[in-house]
Amino acid sequence: MKTVFFLLASFLFTFNIFSQTPINPANIDIVRDSFGVPHIFAKTDPEVAYGLAWAESEDEFASMQQLLLPVKGLMGKVLGKQGAAGDYAFALFRCKEITEEKWSTLSPAFIKYITAYVQALNLYAATHKSEVLNKNLFPITLKEFVSSSVFALTIFNGADGPLQRIFNNTEPYAPELNKKGSNSAAVLNTKTTTGESFLLINAHQPNTGPQAFYEAHICSEEGLNVLGGLLAGAPCILHGVNENLGWAHTVNYCDRLDEFQLQMNPDNAMQYMFDGQWTNLEVKTIKLSIKGIPVKIKRKVYWSKYGATMKNKTGFYSIRLGANMKIGVLDQWYQMDKAKNYTEFYAALNKQELSMFNIMYADKHDTIFYINNALMPVRNSGYNWLKTVPGNTSNTLWTNFRNIKELPQYINPTCGFLFNTNHSSFLATAAADNLKASSFAKQDGWETYNLNRSVRFIELFPQTEKLSYEQFKAIKFDKQLPAVLQYNNNIDSMFLLNENEYPQSASIISTFKKWDKKGNAESKGAAIFLLSYEYLKKKLKGQNPRKITKAEAIETFDYVKNYLQTNFAKTDIMLGDLQKLVRGKKEWPLGGFPDVLSPQWTAPMKDGRLKSIGGDGLIMFVRFAKDGLPKIETINMYGASSHPESKHFDDQVEMYLQQKTKSMTLDKKEIYKNAESVYHPQ
Repeated sequence: MKTVFFLLASFLFTFNIFSQTPINPANIDIVRDSFGVPHIFAKTDPEVAYGLAWAESEDEFASMQQLLLPVKGLMGKVLGKQGAAGDYAFALFRCKEITEEKWSTLSPAFIKYITAYVQALNLYAATHKSEVLNKNLFPITLKEFVSSSVFALTIFNGADGPLQRIFNNTEPYAPELNKKGSNSAAVLNTKTTTGESFLLINAHQPNTGPQAFYEAHICSEEGLNVLGGLLAGAPCILHGVNENLGWAHTVNYCDRLDEFQLQMNPDNAMQYMFDGQWTNLEVKTIKLSIKGIPVKIKRKVYWSKYGATMKNKTGFYSIRLGANMKIGVLDQWYQMDKAKNYTEFYAALNKQELSMFNIMYADKHDTIFYINNALMPVRNSGYNWLKTVPGNTSNTLWTNFRNIKELPQYINPTCGFLFNTNHSSFLATAAADNLKASSFAKQDGWETYNLNRSVRFIELFPQTEKLSYEQFKAIKFDKQLPAVLQYNNNIDSMFLLNENEYPQSASIISTFKKWDKKGNAESKGAAIFLLSYEYLKKKLKGQNPRKITKAEAIETFDYVKNYLQTNFAKTDIMLGDLQKLVRGKKEWPLGGFPDVLSPQWTAPMKDGRLKSIGGDGLIMFVRFAKDGLPKIETINMYGASSHPESKHFDDQVEMYLQQKTKSMTLDKKEIYKNAESVYHPQ
């Protein structure tokens, strides 16, 4: 009886809050293919959203809840002290307040869409109480759901970096070159041997958790028919392909965020100077719940004209970025999902609710396009915006963003191809077609560098010949470093040592010097390189890029030798002996390392071995012809389900390791014909 009452109460709560007729699950089909990927079919978009939420919950409910925990101040209660930092940041960046303030900016169609999505989430929680992380998390309201996306994008934009540095009293904010990265590419049909346009979608994300990609397909009779990747709790496809076009995201590192030091009143600790006047800081006390601590911890959060503000030993600092000034990012992605051509897609981008990400685009209408997308502040010149700037004048308080036409972008370059591997948008295509950095404001802080992946892509891509589909796939799966390395610190000195002068590590040095710079699982040189890379990354953290000294090279080789002897009792192991792809209780030898086109990044596991915690994630290859549906191939590093008892927990691992793909389709009849199961949300 109690269960029935709880379900009824939850149902009525959902109905009353959202003022929308509850979705009838009988109108929705969840069609699972042979790999367990859900294809959601229904007449209306809201019904599809309901089905997507249900299918996601079946596969990834724990990860979805992690996204929602901060809106109820429950991260600390569930995850401990580290989680409490998330609760603090959610309050600090005023994600709930901005959602309330900007609610009217969301489109009515999108509100109907997410109303259904949240209905399904709440009902799933009510009927699967054993899976709920905290009893106070559900039901979730619409505004709480949207505020969670504001917070997620604020952190994705890098707000956690300065927050941590201010808290730890460390150096002022400055962007760091990230070697994890992602890949995307678009090729015009005139450049390919098949006469089709090609698109690569390959964002490198963590292997598990709320930032891991989930593959799904949503199809309604109201214009939705899109397959691709989404992060936990997303109500629509974040990047993928519909019947007419597709797009990929890669993280960009242009300067979207600024840090300001406030000038405080020596006679009033809660006042700061602004344009010659002392101004009161806004102060709010919040209470943090932390797992294992019986009482709530009080903390103050501050707000200045510049935004979120923190105090440390040296004073008060404010963090300002566009991500927590808008709430419509999911609404924009929903419109991108439904776009039928480049004009409609660009109109969706022009909403400028999506505050970051490079966007790579291709369609069946002979258009390829790339934009370094950002909510880029319009800043005054005369300040070093990569450092902390004065927070006492309207000269530094920017209030507007550059319009979309002012951002670096390309459409149909003469050479016929575009690509991005998180590197400079001024190195996005053939040399003759590249934009010039000098054409853009210096204070925008656009990326100007190459990476190993970008240099290697150009080495492999045929500049004067047409590209075959097989070549296109081979480029993506390549594990070779380029001829000239692009790592922050120059490690060339490590290849120049004479092993005869250092007998204690002679075999290690000799193997390393003979290494072909490939990251294959069978490579012994790659194992030495990966251990050297991880050692030097820790040793040189926080230092300016420079050349590795001879003494540091010797020290590194000695470390590698001792590490291998201690953990493996020998020094000639292969990369696959050291690095593993782990899923549940199974493990496989794994190739790749940071900043190759088929990368991995790792964390320690037992016996000195390393396990992949992030890398290729979901890979999609798409081919567009003028007629018919696009041809789609995908592969996920693990599988469609996070449940170890499911056969889809790891059924794509072997294929991924063999660089194979599975065929996917947007054809409804074909999907039903080959379905593993068809059912309604229930």
